[in-house]
Amino acid sequence: MTAPAGRPGGGEERDAALRLAVRTIGRLVALDTERGATAAVPAVREALRRIPELSADPGALHAYDPDRLAALAELSEVIGWILFDAGRYRHAHRMNARALALAQLCGDRSTGRLVLLNHSMLATHTGRPRAALDAAARVAGPRPLPSRVAALVLIRQAHATALLGGRRRPLELISRARSRFLDGVSARDPHWAWWIDEAELLGHEGWVQARLRRWDRAIPLLHRAATAPGPSYRHLFTAELLSALAAAGAWREAEDLIARVAPGAAAIGSVRTTGTLGRTAAALRRDTGAPAPLRDAADFLLESLPA
Repeated sequence: MTAPAGRPGGGEERDAALRLAVRTIGRLVALDTERGATAAVPAVREALRRIPELSADPGALHAYDPDRLAALAELSEVIGWILFDAGRYRHAHRMNARALALAQLCGDRSTGRLVLLNHSMLATHTGRPRAALDAAARVAGPRPLPSRVAALVLIRQAHATALLGGRRRPLELISRARSRFLDGVSARDPHWAWWIDEAELLGHEGWVQARLRRWDRAIPLLHRAATAPGPSYRHLFTAELLSALAAAGAWREAEDLIARVAPGAAAIGSVRTTGTLGRTAAALRRDTGAPAPLRDAADFLLESLPA
């Protein structure tokens, strides 16, 4: 049994608790990567039940050793991400705050930075771009950021700035993100940066272009990102591609994409993704200027999406 909050427990107990946290991180990451956030939510509930420190006041855990605090911080970060992608934004916000407090308690700057970057994304998604910029700005430290981390900061800033109505600034930021990405992986990049690859960057480049309604630039980039192999959550780029095709009036391409997406739509485990697909499909179904076969396809997609 895990020691009550605020009591570190004996050496064997501490080791067992640390192993449980590390195993839980691996399980949740694997579920999210392979099947999506909604499939991982039951495992999140189980983790919250088995590990009481995930519900305790972080300040009550100050006597815990740094390794255990770091594992709890990382686990809280993973849970916050899953709750975000599963559409549980209020709970994700709370878990992000817990993860950041635990990371600060043990001096884990790497996890703290990832939490802030996740929180920036959450703020942008929920329509708070200034809060997103504030969270991204807090990632900076006394030393220059590693290349992958710096690229991700610039990506978050580009999205938020586009939401604030910027035109040139988001393009400058995403271009700088590309430059930092091309600097390559350094020894200072954190272990969690594995997923910041070419496809991830392409998707965000296309998405920022789409926010600016630059469809001729956005659509090819989103197509490349959507068709690249990768973790389950990258279905989001497919959803953004469909949105861009619909907004650009590329009816045939939109119909073809729906034909590919709809048969597997029920298995998509990202509420962000299914929400975007659903909004685009509903708009297409109402659009009297869209061809009838496309409206029928949009109706089929709506019926195929999970509730």
